[in-house]
Amino acid sequence: MFGGKQSSSGKKPTAAPTGGGAGLNSLVKGTHIEGKIKAPSDIRIEGTLDGDLDCQAKVIIGPSGSVTGNVTCRTAMIEGKFEGNLKVSELLEVRESARVEGDVTYGKIKIDAGAMLIGNIQMTGGAGKSKTQEKAAAVA
Repeated sequence: MFGGKQSSSGKKPTAAPTGGGAGLNSLVKGTHIEGKIKAPSDIRIEGTLDGDLDCQAKVIIGPSGSVTGNVTCRTAMIEGKFEGNLKVSELLEVRESARVEGDVTYGKIKIDAGAMLIGNIQMTGGAGKSKTQEKAAAVA
């Protein structure tokens, strides 16, 4: 009734929370937080976070979102601004509107045309040897 038809494949919608079972945490536009956040489930940031975020699931920094600090998570999608140290154990998605500066470690990466990555970018995990790129990288 409210959710529309479920696909025959049985896949979850892409906006559904992926971890912890506690739902989706949200920091709305206009909200500013300073300090440390520990989240067992997904978190979406449209406001501003100055501090550290430890998330056991997915971190989404929306188009109006800004994070300065250290972030550790399983997966991440960046559409806004990030500055600091970012450790993503699985998939990192950097959308075309994103600007990421700092030390970034990831398992897999997907970068849209127009996205900006500036700093040390390092692949880890199941890919065998780590590869590091130093300098600015802008995807055209």
